[in-house]
Amino acid sequence: MSPSGPSVIRYLLHDALVLLGADAAVQAAWLDKHSVSADEIALVFDDAFRLVQDRDIDKGITTTLREIDTLLGEMSGQEHAERWTRAGLAVDEGWSRARQLAREALVELTGSWDDPPAEHPADSPR
Repeated sequence: MSPSGPSVIRYLLHDALVLLGADAAVQAAWLDKHSVSADEIALVFDDAFRLVQDRDIDKGITTTLREIDTLLGEMSGQEHAERWTRAGLAVDEGWSRARQLAREALVELTGSWDDPPAEHPADSPR
């Protein structure tokens, strides 16, 4: 199997969506564990999204992934720096919407959304 084969890409997408869909407290714990900033959550998603863009996957999930990508892009920029803090993860409407969309995408991908344990999502940063 090639390093970018379908099952590897599906695994990376799944883990990125689990991390993005996790509650803010779980996300903050992941950030602390890996000593990274909040933008790493978006970067993990972006890596997985770029891999699936050129693949033949379900249109429903593709639409949801594009919506997440657009939302995270709209949240970016120096004028939105407060959104990319641990406090921002907990209170920002954009992060709440991103979580909701990630959970919807997980349901489309796997058939269910289970609140992940604090140690599970994307065990290692990019």
